Amino acid sequence: MTAPRALTKSELIVRLAARNPRLAARDADEAVKLILDLLGEALSQGGRIEIRGFGSFSLNYRPARVGRNPKSGDRVQVPAKHVPHFKAGKELRERVDGDGATDAAPAAGSAPRAAE
Repeated sequence: MTAPRALTKSELIVRLAARNPRLAARDADEAVKLILDLLGEALSQGGRIEIRGFGSFSLNYRPARVGRNPKSGDRVQVPAKHVPHFKAGKELRERVDGDGATDAAPAAGSAPRAAE
């Protein structure tokens, strides 16, 4: 089994334009770039991003520490920093785990209607 191919930004733009024929490829490109820019801007200002059904992005603080250069073994000061962190939402986790939840499946607790 081969590893799945990564979804690139340009592939995302092509898929968005293909699913929305009324949306020009140029507009799809602008939309994707704008969304990614806004997400990056929110994180760079210390914000948190929540996308229901998908997940949330936040920042984790990593304090300064002493590390080692793996090549020479010398001690190196690693400065404190904030790193982006993604936590998948429940719906995304279920889709990835393959618990049988698909787009075509009825919502939990709903039963099919009988013909009247």
